[in-house]
Order: sequence, then structure tokens, then C-alpha cells
Amino acid sequence: MDVLDKYLTVWIFGAMALGVGLGSAVPSVTQPIQDLHLVEVGLIAMMYPPLAKADYSQLRAVFSNWRVLGLSLVQNWLIGPTLMFGLAVFFFSGLVPGLPARPEFFLGLVFIGMARCIAMVLVWNELAEGSTEYVTGLVAFNSLFQIVTYGVYIWFFGLFLPPLLGMKTLVAGIETFSVTPMQVFRALALFLGLPFLGGFLTRYVGTRARSEEWYDETFVPTVDPLTLVALLFTVVVMFATQGESLVASPGDVLLIAVPLTIYFVVMFLVSFGMGKGIGADYSTTTAIGFTAASNNFELAIAVAVAVFGVGSGVAFTTVVGPLIEVPVLLALVNVALFFQGRFDWSGATTGQPDGTSPDPREDD
Repeated sequence: MDVLDKYLTVWIFGAMALGVGLGSAVPSVTQPIQDLHLVEVGLIAMMYPPLAKADYSQLRAVFSNWRVLGLSLVQNWLIGPTLMFGLAVFFFSGLVPGLPARPEFFLGLVFIGMARCIAMVLVWNELAEGSTEYVTGLVAFNSLFQIVTYGVYIWFFGLFLPPLLGMKTLVAGIETFSVTPMQVFRALALFLGLPFLGGFLTRYVGTRARSEEWYDETFVPTVDPLTLVALLFTVVVMFATQGESLVASPGDVLLIAVPLTIYFVVMFLVSFGMGKGIGADYSTTTAIGFTAASNNFELAIAVAVAVFGVGSGVAFTTVVGPLIEVPVLLALVNVALFFQGRFDWSGATTGQPDGTSPDPREDD
């Protein structure tokens, strides 16, 4: 794990401070940021590397074991979204005494919770000695699945369920945004569809023009840092446009951090327990556990900015996502390694087509 990855939380805090300082010192900077679409450029650059890195040929490893695939689907596309929706309702719907309705934070959590991770999960999985083959297959699968489902999930959990469940105060706040499902789908097509097309074509052309070895060992490491660099650039320009709101209410960051922390920890522990429960080996359990616990905050930020604007509370909430996810998931890496030595994994089955271990360390 390089310095940029390891200290990402520090860099994000620094980018936030730089953005706030820039916005405070040069208030007129907001206009050129918006005119040049710098946030949008940064977000597209952020999404491209993980989609170019994903090896879609590894999908066969995912589909080789239907029991493990079914478990991953339940974790990622049923339990995860439902849990985040429940946390958003509890903290920001106004139904709990003492916690007023905050529709912008509610929608921000929904945008985060419906996006499955396709980038940083590769880092967490590697650090925790998980299955590289299986996590790569899950990243490829989630990349494809999100294109079809993300807009539907946002509509269902963010716009359809609240009025159905009688959350009148929250619904009234959401209606002030005038958000429509079509806005979400258009943003999804731009910020996920376009980078996906670029990433897929890059891999297709690169592996055939040179070789898969050259692509994975030379090209991917070259473009991979672009994700985090683009993230930091995007944070700077976003906070340059909304620094005043941050300075006025720093407690909002802590308020958003609470449900996010609960989400990451609960999803990891539940997913890890489910993987162990079905008899999966450590490396496969780790891969599906971190895939379920992580989120695609790049996509959440991109869609929130496109739909609500760079200075909105919804976009602000999504930016807090990586700020909390990075230190929490790093801590959970150590928890996974503890579980590796704490529990007996002998006799467990893998998710690989031939039933063999993808990692020689599992045979030690």
C-alpha cells in the first residue's frame, strides 16, 4: 500500500482545508469552477481507473460457485442498501425524537449506500490477504450490475419508500429538491456509463495490442493513482465552493460519520459471519466481506453533484463518505487478520472453479 493510499484520510482532510481556504481567500473562484465544470472533470477522471482495471474475464470465478455468488448478491444488493436506508431513516427522517429531519443528509446516505465498491475494496482485500481472483470478479460483476440497478435503487429507497412509509416531514424536504428518477439516470449514464465504456475499451484494445501481462503490470499501475489524485482534486474544488457551510457547521461531519461508521462495521461483521457460516474459506470470505462493507463513494459523489449541485448538502454528505470509510476499513483489515488466526478454516471450500486455494498462504 503506497503512501497516497495509506494516508488517504490525512490527504482528504488536507484537501478539505485547502478548498475551504481557497474559497475563503478568493470567493470569486466559485464561478470559474462551475464554468469550467472542474468538479465533473475530476469525477469522471476518478471513475475511469477502477473500470479500466477490472478484469471482466474473472467473472467466471464468481459464477463458478452459486452459493457464494448468491451470498454476495444478498449482502451487496439486499442487506447493504436496506441497512443504509434504515440508518438514514433513524438519524435523518425526523421520526426519532431529538433528531430533526435532514433530507439532504438522508439522500446523501442513500446515494452512498446504493453504490457498491469497485475500487478501494481491492486495497482492503489485498491488505487482509483475501482472494485476488474472487474480489476481481466481484468488482467486475458490481461494475456491470450498478449500471442497470443504481438509478432504480435511488428511486426506490430515496423517492418511493419515504412517502409510502408516511415520513411526511422528510418527504416535504425531499420534494423541495425537485429530484426525478430521470435526473439520476442521466447522471449515471455520464459518470458511470462513460468511464465504463472507456475502461472496457482500454482493456480490450490494450490486452490485444500488447498483452494481458503488459496491461496489468505496466498500464494499470500507471493510471491507478489517477483515482485518488482526482478524488483529492475534486474535494478541493468542491469545498472551495461550499467552504462557508463547512465552517458554519463542522458538527455536521460528525453527525454524518455516526451512521456511516455503524454501516461499515455491521456490514463487515455480518458478511464475514455469513461467509464463515456457509463454509467458505478465509480468502473468499474476506473478499465478499470487504466488497459488501465498502461503497463506491466516487459514484455517489458524481451523481449527487450532477443532480443537486456541487454546493448542496447531498453532495457534502457524499464527500464525507471516503473521509469515514478509509480509517474504518483500515481498522477492519486488522479485524479480518485476527479472524484468520482465531477461527479454524481447515476444510473450508473456496470460490474457485477447481476448488483450489487462490493463495498459497492459506496452505501454511
